Amino acid sequence: MRAAVLHGVKEPLRIEELELDPPKAGEVSVRMLASGVCHSDVHRADGDWGERPIYPIVLGHEGAGVVEALGEGVTGLGLGQLVVLNWYYPCRSCGRCAEGREWLCSGSRSAEHLQMDGTTRLHTSESLDVRAYLSIGTFGERTVVPAQAAVALPEGTPPEVAALIGCCVSTGIGAVVNTARLPAGASAAVIGLGGVGLSAVMGAAMRGADPIVAVDLDPGKLGLAVDLGATHVVSGADRDRALRQIGRLTGGGVDFAFETAGASAAAELAISSVGAGGTAVLVGLPATGDRASFEIFGLVDRSKQIVGSLYGWSVGARDFPLYAHLYLDGRLPIDRLVEERIGLGDVNRAMDALRGGRGARRVIVFDAGTVSA
Repeated sequence: MRAAVLHGVKEPLRIEELELDPPKAGEVSVRMLASGVCHSDVHRADGDWGERPIYPIVLGHEGAGVVEALGEGVTGLGLGQLVVLNWYYPCRSCGRCAEGREWLCSGSRSAEHLQMDGTTRLHTSESLDVRAYLSIGTFGERTVVPAQAAVALPEGTPPEVAALIGCCVSTGIGAVVNTARLPAGASAAVIGLGGVGLSAVMGAAMRGADPIVAVDLDPGKLGLAVDLGATHVVSGADRDRALRQIGRLTGGGVDFAFETAGASAAAELAISSVGAGGTAVLVGLPATGDRASFEIFGLVDRSKQIVGSLYGWSVGARDFPLYAHLYLDGRLPIDRLVEERIGLGDVNRAMDALRGGRGARRVIVFDAGTVSA
C-alpha cells in the first residue's frame, strides 16, 4: 500500500510503499476512500506539539473507508461497510468512558499513535515499524484500527462527507451542540473559518442562533460562511475594529464566541467579544506553550466563562451517524466544505495551503483502481 510518511520535523511527506499486517483481535482493516487534510497534520509535521520519538509516521486523522477484514471478536461491523474513523478511540472501560466523556478517555493509546497492545501494524519493506497518526493514519491507502475507532455510517453518505465528519465537522458542530449547548435565539460569533470554524457556523445555524457573526482574514471564507448560515461577517484584520463591530451587531457582546483558529490573538478576541453572562469556547489547538491574556476584572464582573472543547466533546458512536443523517436530510451542507479533491501525491501542496490559511478543506480521494491488492 502507498502512504504519505513523515520522517522528521519540517520535512515534506514522502509517498512510500509500506507493508500492512492483518488485523489482530479487536481490530478492523479499512480500505481508505477519502481523507481530509487538517491543520493538526500541519502542527504535527512542523513540530508545534513537541518532537517526540514517533518517526516515521503516516499522517492523517480525518478519514473514511470501507471495512476489508475483521479481527477476532469484532461485532457490529460488516465487510464492505462504510465507516468513519475516530481519531481518539475510546477504551470504553475507564472512568471517563463510563461517564460518557470519551474525549477524555484515559485508556486510549491514540496519542501514542499505537494500537491497544502498544504496537503498530505498519512496516517498511526492511521491517522498520511505522506509526499511524492517532492510531488511524488516514494518509494511506489502507489502515488497521481498533474496532472502536471505526463507526458505521448510513448508506449513501459520500466518502468525502464521511471523512470530514471524523474531525472538523464533529469538532466544530460538537463545540456548539455538546459543549456550549447553544439555545435557539442566542447570539454567536465564530472566529476562524477553516473547516472547524465553518462547521461551527453550520451548527449555530442549525441550532437557530441569531445573529451569527463570522470572523476571518480571508474574504472568500467570509462569503462561504454566509452561504452556510452566518448572518454577518467581520474582517479579523483589525482586532479593535472587529471587536467594535461584533459589539454593535450583538448589543454589547455575544452569548457564545467560538475560537477555532488555534491562535492566541483569536482566543483573546473571542474572550473579549463575549457579553455579560456569555461563554467563550476555545476549540482551536495552537502550538504548545502559546498563551493568551484577558482582563480578569471584566471576566469576573460580567460573569463570563471560558471553556475548552476537545473534539467537540464528541461521542463518535452517537454523533458521527447523527451528522451523516442530518447531511442526508439536507440540514447540514457538509459537502460545501470541500475546497478541492486531490490525489495522495498532492498532500504536501494541501499542507502548504493550510500553512497559508487558504481555503476550507482539501480532501484526498483514493482511487480504488490504484490500490494495491
